[in-house]
Amino acid sequence: MHILVVEDERRMAELLRRGLTEEGHQVAVARTGLEGYEIATSSTFDVIVLDVMLPQMDGMTVTRRLREARNQTPVLMLTARDAASDVVAGLDCGADDYLTKPFAFDVFLARLRAVSRRGAIPRPVILEVADVRLDPAARRVTRAAVEIPLTPREYSLLELLMRNPGRVITRDSILESVWGHGSDVNENTLEAFVRLLRLKLDTREPKLIQTVRGIGYMMRAG
Repeated sequence: MHILVVEDERRMAELLRRGLTEEGHQVAVARTGLEGYEIATSSTFDVIVLDVMLPQMDGMTVTRRLREARNQTPVLMLTARDAASDVVAGLDCGADDYLTKPFAFDVFLARLRAVSRRGAIPRPVILEVADVRLDPAARRVTRAAVEIPLTPREYSLLELLMRNPGRVITRDSILESVWGHGSDVNENTLEAFVRLLRLKLDTREPKLIQTVRGIGYMMRAG
């Protein structure tokens, strides 16, 4: 399975990443709620493992926003709070299951398998920003009805930006989403890919891919 772990406690995040990887799963890790939300809306996952107490955006808000955006990826929520009211709140916001810390890893894996069987609602078919259209099913990109050939990395980068129109995506979030956790790709490589993408996409007005100095990149019309 392709699993997103959103956990700000480094030791717990690393234990989950290592354990899931050893079980044969592909794992991405986010350290904040906002980063987790951005990655969850830019890539396809089988399950999201989500801590409740997170910086920038708590786990319940992340889940609620995902459901409002019609992202129905199964969510297994983790928390140290085991009061009945907390469990009810977590399930009511859209989580599929709720596991309290500490927990046995075997129990965690069993819960993970259970929620993964529930599946997810498909994503929107076509993404559009200005006159750029991206068809995820065909992996086809056009601007003004002219097809633009992209490499797999360029396509992944563009899809991430187009799934978050008008929103700044941090460099770290882009590297995590496009290249994966633990990659040795640096910001110079990211800048090179952005330049290549601009050469193919931004050959006419309006220029759509914008740099937000010191933070990252965004895509918007005008």
